[in-house]
Amino acid sequence: MSEEIITKLTEIDAPYGRKIALESVEHFSDMRMLRIRIREGSRFTVLDIDKDTAMLISAAMTAWAGEKLH
Repeated sequence: MSEEIITKLTEIDAPYGRKIALESVEHFSDMRMLRIRIREGSRFTVLDIDKDTAMLISAAMTAWAGEKLH
């Protein structure tokens, strides 16, 4: 029996041929994580982050995306 339930949230085509996938990972220990998979060619980076970290990243990205260029 699997130790986690993985639910795909979204897949994003990013610049330079990169692919980003976000998944919700629920462990049977009631721990819930956000899995970020970044594919660059044949190379993968996988991050499992908690809710607090996701909120901090989200806030920083939203602030950056909302900045006006001079």
